[in-house]
Amino acid sequence: MGELRAYAALAGAQARSVFSYRTSFLIELFSNVGATVFDVLSVLVLFRATDRVGGFTLPEALLMTSITSAGFALADFTVGNVDRLKVYVRAGTLDAVLVRPLGALPQLLLMDLPIRKLLRVVFGFGVLAVALRMNHIDWTPARVLLITIAPIAAAVFLSSIFVLSASLAFWWVDSGELGSAFTYGGRDFASYPITVYGPLFRGLFAYALGFAFVSYQPALALLGRPDPLGLPAWAGFAAPFVACAAAVVAAVVWRTGIRHYRSTGS
Repeated sequence: MGELRAYAALAGAQARSVFSYRTSFLIELFSNVGATVFDVLSVLVLFRATDRVGGFTLPEALLMTSITSAGFALADFTVGNVDRLKVYVRAGTLDAVLVRPLGALPQLLLMDLPIRKLLRVVFGFGVLAVALRMNHIDWTPARVLLITIAPIAAAVFLSSIFVLSASLAFWWVDSGELGSAFTYGGRDFASYPITVYGPLFRGLFAYALGFAFVSYQPALALLGRPDPLGLPAWAGFAAPFVACAAAVVAAVVWRTGIRHYRSTGS
């Protein structure tokens, strides 16, 4: 209970700091929607040149994009601040975090309360609602359950990627670009049908790293479409398990990194 009060105090202090600059907050609130808008526009522009991409129509591809966008927006809202770990390590801020009797990760996440990203989450789920209406889905209890958990599973998976890529800073403080290749690059990869990628690239990112289970496989299960690449129909329902596995790996790597970390003053 004491820890919860401490976290609440940290969150409250950050919220007061954010709202003390209302104009700046409002500008950032609306500008943060831009990334999701760009994702959607990219798909729309792509389909102006063709009626199918990778064997999928615009509504089907937009469903994949929207699941990814909603999941990424939620992940960025909850754990995106961990991406600044390299800055905290370089500046020595992490040292102050580690001497407090609180969890390091929750403290880091609360150091920059991402209220400005809230509208992006709302917009992402709004696009998902539109994409669902555009597709003729035969709703069953299993599919209702799947669409309920798919964006959350995507968020858990992408949050794990955030933590994993940020953890590189424990060993290599200048790992920013490499980490971004997996977080933001992974988001872009999962925003399109994976059938558009070559076998090697697809095998590495889609299946070895699990990005196929962010939106592609859940979308196939929702649409009732067989996988052109041959995975069974139940693969879309495996997304939560893949997300949980990614979270376990991220937790292990994070804990290993914390133990490995040596103060900048040492």
